[in-house]
Amino acid sequence: MYRKKPELPAESPISSPVLYSQSCMKRILTALVLIPLVILLVFAGPDWMVTAAVGVVALLASWEYLGIAQAAGTGAPRIPVLVAIGMLFVVSFFWPDKLLTAVGALSLAMLVFCAFASPIAGVLQQSATAVFCLLYTGLTLISLPMLRSSEDGKWLVTFLLCVVWAGDITALYVGRSLGRRKLAPHLSPNKTWEGAAGSVAGSLLVTGLLVVLSRELVKHDVVALAFPGSVGYWLVVAVVVNVAAQVGDLAESALKRSAGVKDSGTLLPGHGGMLDRIDALLLAAPVLWYAQIIQHF
Repeated sequence: MYRKKPELPAESPISSPVLYSQSCMKRILTALVLIPLVILLVFAGPDWMVTAAVGVVALLASWEYLGIAQAAGTGAPRIPVLVAIGMLFVVSFFWPDKLLTAVGALSLAMLVFCAFASPIAGVLQQSATAVFCLLYTGLTLISLPMLRSSEDGKWLVTFLLCVVWAGDITALYVGRSLGRRKLAPHLSPNKTWEGAAGSVAGSLLVTGLLVVLSRELVKHDVVALAFPGSVGYWLVVAVVVNVAAQVGDLAESALKRSAGVKDSGTLLPGHGGMLDRIDALLLAAPVLWYAQIIQHF
């Protein structure tokens, strides 16, 4: 499910322009397949289907995370953790007001299970891994179907995805062409401050385009997108979401490096595993959810 990191110096670039070109082509082809499916799901899928789809993504990411933890010697029993995450999504759909109670109950259940099922020397590590996985890949992603089911949820999720995707794309190409100063070499050697700045600029650009598009659509009585309030507010939210996405990316890199793992998996050609693809959303989605709650205070 994951690939061990090759024995290269921390600052080593991609070894060959040909390999880099092939990797980019795989990334592009994978994106061309997945992005239309995701957008179709956001705008046309019923709430139960969105919740189920995000739940499957969470389960795949959880499996990969537990593989990383196992590589670090702190694995946890996978099936009970996956069952707990699945139950979390069921509760969030049918009884959203009981979500906090479910998180507490399932966390305690993981502790009890590990206490009795794990070797005594590994109880502390395995129970901590299980509970963290529940929060890191389960609770964080629940914010996506919750955003989608809220008022104007379709355009909120569209905004979130566009901000994250635009930031990711511009960071990649700006970093490759202009990157000089390392952002966090001990976490992700290829990321640069120039790439990070390009990521923010890309998110701001796509936000501006979405706002303009939404207001043009409103003029023609088409309410497919809606950005109430000032443009400045949405630009600020875009920056906050972008920064959260970049931090989420670096956090996952830190987890992988601590385990000596290069990719979380090989599920998505050119992108690595599912966890590699959604690491930015794990922080960006909750941040947007909290921003919406704060706005309505």
